[in-house]
Amino acid sequence: MKSEDKYRLIITVKEVKGNCPVFKVGDKIVVDSPKIVVEKTDNLCIHAFGCMLSMLVPLSRGISFKKLGLAKEEGEKGYIQCLDPGKPYTNGGTVLFEIKREKAGY
Repeated sequence: MKSEDKYRLIITVKEVKGNCPVFKVGDKIVVDSPKIVVEKTDNLCIHAFGCMLSMLVPLSRGISFKKLGLAKEEGEKGYIQCLDPGKPYTNGGTVLFEIKREKAGY
């Protein structure tokens, strides 16, 4: 991958443990860095988005999911989790997100 490569990120809710008042399985967030594609995004939560924010620019520029610790193997998808631990610590729940990327020019 060249450093000038750009990628769209498609972030999908894969699993919800506990009670998440924002997301349900299958919800998507689409990012064309630095822009969130609002018309293709189902929902957005400041807690979840905050925990993934530092990864979005490197991922959109082609940095390896594996190098960032978001995947076991090289590829075009990785995983990140919301920081809310859920019960018994909070009334919320945690959400597992899958992040896939596709080359710009989609």
